[in-house]
Amino acid sequence: MTYKEGYKYEDMSIGMTHQTVHTITEKDIDLFAEVSGDRNPLHMDEEFAKQTQFGQRIAHGALTASYISGILGNDLPGPGSIFVGLNMRFRRPVYIGSEVIVKVEVTEMKERGNRVTLKVTCSVDGKAAISGEAMVMVPSRDA
Repeated sequence: MTYKEGYKYEDMSIGMTHQTVHTITEKDIDLFAEVSGDRNPLHMDEEFAKQTQFGQRIAHGALTASYISGILGNDLPGPGSIFVGLNMRFRRPVYIGSEVIVKVEVTEMKERGNRVTLKVTCSVDGKAAISGEAMVMVPSRDA
């Protein structure tokens, strides 16, 4: 397998962004439940979910948040980076069929330890479902 080259710390700058789009499917929820072990009926059982404040099944918050990890590991900064922290807030539910726009933006860089902070958002219909910040270590050209 061939891996693409990730950004090096020296090649990054404040304001850099990357965005992906994902549509949540029932299969995504089922697979995530299998991997995570989280089979909360709010995610898995339509009849149960109808009786909740949401009125229907919702995606796992961690499933939606995992798309952030996908960007960090694959695109910005990409391969070679190390995800060291994530502070986030779940703002609204994500339903089956929702199109989730995931965006990261470099907001801070610390040369010591090649630490980069990125603003992260997962939005549905223009409204934030998740917001927060991620911290990564990015390899230097000399590494």
